[in-house]
Amino acid sequence: MHVQTAETITFYGQYGKRIFDIVGVFILLLITIPLMLGVLLLLFVTTGRPIFFKQIRTGYEHQRFIIWKLRTMAIQATPVNMPVICTEGIPDDYYFKTDQDTRITKIGAILRKLSIDEIPQLLNVLKGDMSIVGPRPEVPTITNSYSALQARRLEVKPGLTGLAQINGRSNISHGQKISYDIHYVENVTFWVDLKIVMKTFFVVLGRTGAY
Repeated sequence: MHVQTAETITFYGQYGKRIFDIVGVFILLLITIPLMLGVLLLLFVTTGRPIFFKQIRTGYEHQRFIIWKLRTMAIQATPVNMPVICTEGIPDDYYFKTDQDTRITKIGAILRKLSIDEIPQLLNVLKGDMSIVGPRPEVPTITNSYSALQARRLEVKPGLTGLAQINGRSNISHGQKISYDIHYVENVTFWVDLKIVMKTFFVVLGRTGAY
C-alpha cells in the first residue's frame, strides 16, 4: 500500500468514504435484518432484557459518542480493571480482552465469535459517528491515556472493522493494534477499505480472536 497524497485524502476522506459508508450500511442492513430479528427474539427468551448495550466511546478527534451493541454479558457484570493512567501512553504489551471472561453469557459468546453483537453499530455508521472501516473505538478511560503517537489512530472515524481486526482481532497486543491502526490512517483509500471489508468476512467466519 502507498501513502496517500493530500489530494487523495481530500477527495476520498471527505466525500468518497462517506458515500462508501452509506451504500455499505444499506447493503448490510438488507442482509442482516432477518438475522437480527431472530437474534433479538433469542436474546429476549434466553437472557431477557435489556437486549441492547450502550456505552460511551471515543471517536474522531476525541469526540465522544454512544456506541450500540447487543448485550453479551450478564446484567450484573462488573467492569474490568483498566490499565493505570500514565503519561507515556497505554503499555504496548497490554491486552484488552481474554477468552476466559466469565461475565459473557453462553449465547453472548456465540454472538461475539461471529461479530453479530456489533450489527447495531450500523446505525452509528449511518449517523456518522463511525465508518465501516477504521480503528475500533475505545472507551475514554483508554484514550485519555494515549501518548501522542497512539492518539494518531483518532485522526479518522472509528470503524466496524479495520486493519487490526483482520490481522488478529483480540489476539494482538495494544502495541500491535496501534501499529496497524496508524498504518491504516496513513494509507486509507477506497481500495484499502474494500479489501479490508472483503477480508473481514473470512476472518469472521474463521471465528478466531473474537472474545
